[in-house]
Amino acid sequence: MWTATACGYRPGLSSGRSAMARILITSALPYINGIKHLGNLVGSMLPADVYARFKRQQGHEVLYICATDEHGTPAELAARAAGQDIADYCREQHDIQKKAGAEFGLSFNHFGRSSNPPNHRLTQHFAHVLEQNGLIEERTDKQVYSIDDERFLPDRYVEGTCPHCAYEKARGDQCDNCGRLLDPVDLIDPYSAISGSKNVEVRETKHLHLLQARMQDRIAEWINSKPDWPQLTKSIAQKWLKEGLRDRSITRDLKWGIPVAYKGEVRPGFENKVFYVWFDAPIEYIAATEEWAIVNDKGDEWERWWRTDKGADDVTYVEFMGKDNVAFHTVSFPATILGSEEPWKLVDTLKSLNWLTWYGGKFSTSQNRGIFMDQALELLPADYWRWHLMANAPESDDASFTLEHFASVVNKDLADVLGNFVNRITRFCKARFGEEVPSEGAYGEAEAALEKELDAKIKSYTDNLELMEFRKAFVDLRAIWVAGNEYLQVAAPWTVIKEDKERAAASVRCALNLIALFAALSRPVIPFTADKMFAIFGLDPTEAGRWPSS
Repeated sequence: MWTATACGYRPGLSSGRSAMARILITSALPYINGIKHLGNLVGSMLPADVYARFKRQQGHEVLYICATDEHGTPAELAARAAGQDIADYCREQHDIQKKAGAEFGLSFNHFGRSSNPPNHRLTQHFAHVLEQNGLIEERTDKQVYSIDDERFLPDRYVEGTCPHCAYEKARGDQCDNCGRLLDPVDLIDPYSAISGSKNVEVRETKHLHLLQARMQDRIAEWINSKPDWPQLTKSIAQKWLKEGLRDRSITRDLKWGIPVAYKGEVRPGFENKVFYVWFDAPIEYIAATEEWAIVNDKGDEWERWWRTDKGADDVTYVEFMGKDNVAFHTVSFPATILGSEEPWKLVDTLKSLNWLTWYGGKFSTSQNRGIFMDQALELLPADYWRWHLMANAPESDDASFTLEHFASVVNKDLADVLGNFVNRITRFCKARFGEEVPSEGAYGEAEAALEKELDAKIKSYTDNLELMEFRKAFVDLRAIWVAGNEYLQVAAPWTVIKEDKERAAASVRCALNLIALFAALSRPVIPFTADKMFAIFGLDPTEAGRWPSS
């Protein structure tokens, strides 16, 4: 263990805390149908974790909430394919996803389940108050019915050819090829995803509809009040507004899900229906926060984060998600919140990301295409993947993942730049000064120039993290690591020590201080590596990892 004598941060840099703010962070809920791939990870959960860690290091009160999305057709189909009861399947898969998240360093304050009681209660509550406010209407719809399966088929139980791009395996709710939202009755040559039977027909059935069209002006006013949203988020939201909001069905003919009921009373005629997963899933953000309060014996503390009449008016709420989820969170979920006329917290910033592709094609859970979180961790430590994914985050456009590029980036950045710096200076210090940070010698012009350079680079890095511009931020971080290597080249303590041991000691001390600084700056993205760097000096990562301020 190194003795941390005189091992503070670099000269002139203090570890300070800015005024504490309260920041609520949610990332898109991962579907329960199997372990998530790297595209899912970088599309929401990982950038949310990086931001949450950064804000915690600044001293803010952060609550990062996520959960498994356990309702809807994918859950039923996956359980059927696994030969399991759906409740058992969801329980097992939740545990698997929770374990993978922890091993990847995802710092959720709580990772809940949309099938838990709080989400049942809240979903039924929202449906009730929306109907009271004239925003839910019972309508007769036309829906695909499978004669061989003897049941109505919810949208994802119907597959066929996309009417827009002719993709032959489009789902009834969305085409994975062109990304267009679909209605099952629009599919060409539809068939049952359960049995493969084409013996289907369109029949009438009753469903509840959320009257989003009535909320057009109000949603538009709210969206237009967010000029600082990322361009991708704004463009998707404005596209939906320009096309005109449409009323959407919020119930489905399924057995697994939240019953169409209120205070235990099932709605007549809806005994075999449940709420649509895209109605209940966003409500789970609130419900999972209630779960967090229950698990941690915090009573009604969850309301302090979500109800503006209970203190949530001073919360900054940030959502992270892939571009395919943006419409639901800029239109449908806000329509639910605003339409309730209750004092619920609305999102302040919605950070959306494009897609990560697998050698130019799509990652796919259903087709088992790409690298999945558990497979990645079997190959290499989590920080390797975290660094590559965030340094190449699909922000301005889709980004292609290849193993060749991954290996190149990790070797150049983590091994050749950061790892090389830490290894060179610790080995030299141990050989010439022992396992103690040398205290003799004064800093000179080289250290003053380094301080000035790092001040500018750290400011840029911090600013880009604040803006959630992750690719730019990690270009900055790499440049900070490079500056450390360049300083060593100039200071050259292995040469100077032959003539001036005190001068060599000063440059070694400065370089060792840089290790602690680099650990603090790197902790949001490579937390496991950062903690190992702190461990060199026996430093507590929580205390030593406070965000530096000049």
